[in-house]
Amino acid sequence: MSLTRDQVLACLRQITDPSGTDIVEAGLVRALNVDAGTVRFVMEVADPAPYHEIKTKAEEALKESGASAVSIVLTAHSKPTPPPDLKAAAKPAAPAGPEKIPGVAHIIAVASGKGGVGKSTVASNLACALAAEGRRVGLLDADVYGPSQPRMMGISGRPASPDGKTILPMRNFGVTMMSMGLVANENEAVVWRGPMLMGALQQLLTQVQWGALDVLIVDLPPGTGDVQMTLTQKADVDGAIIVSTPQDVALMDARKGIDMFQQIGTPILGMIENMSTHICSNCGHEEHVFGHGGVAAEAEKLGVPLLAEIPLHLDIRLAADTGTPIVVADPDSAQAQGFRKIAQALIAAERA
Repeated sequence: MSLTRDQVLACLRQITDPSGTDIVEAGLVRALNVDAGTVRFVMEVADPAPYHEIKTKAEEALKESGASAVSIVLTAHSKPTPPPDLKAAAKPAAPAGPEKIPGVAHIIAVASGKGGVGKSTVASNLACALAAEGRRVGLLDADVYGPSQPRMMGISGRPASPDGKTILPMRNFGVTMMSMGLVANENEAVVWRGPMLMGALQQLLTQVQWGALDVLIVDLPPGTGDVQMTLTQKADVDGAIIVSTPQDVALMDARKGIDMFQQIGTPILGMIENMSTHICSNCGHEEHVFGHGGVAAEAEKLGVPLLAEIPLHLDIRLAADTGTPIVVADPDSAQAQGFRKIAQALIAAERA
């Protein structure tokens, strides 16, 4: 009996890549063709070396399932970049323009002018919301000094490196994630100068085996420093989302972040007012702890969308601290729906 396409995919889902993700979900199976008993497809990876054994397993599994012939072609869409010596003195390099990350369709930066406005909470929930909408999502925690995504995404352990060059990211809630927090000790400070910081970010961008992604969300550190500049110089960023609380002090710093992205030619996709309002769980009284409407007014002035007003709510904080973003922990809640609304707006604009 001839195999159907669904039977072939079900068989291939039993084969996992070095990170433990099945090769179909990881987006490695390309140009699948099932013709009678013959199965053909391409496995597109950054470095073929670790995947020869996986290719053999897939061939054997398909033949055991009834395939009369199997043709699997391993192809590399890029050559792994040698890891930079982070402790060496910075050497001047020839200027090069931003480049696409192999396999990544879109890159969206989530930024803020100052810390403490909930940018990382927004980034993790947005990534999970996009995954819930059926997108293949990656999340890069680029806050090297204060990485929080491993805790928020409920991920622990150290990423593997099969060849000493390629880094295999971790995965949870349908999101592929990488962070310096998975490499460094949780309680130890990262004490690096600018060149080391930029080298680390370049490694996270180019040497992580991201696989095929519809969108990579980059959780930037606050401010307008080295990481922001390196990201926009090295990677082809589709746009930035600015997160701010409505208070004047936060908006003052958010304007500086917006100005930086405008100077370097990165579009502003929209703004998010976080901690917009607080409703007392006992009496139902609504209070604007940090003011209200400031971000909406700023977005209107800039001519960019106000993507959402996210409330200050205990459940959002508890979900982040326990490693299950509110979009996953309580997807039907009003708090989660705010993040789903942002994801749907990005998809409608074809940014994800």
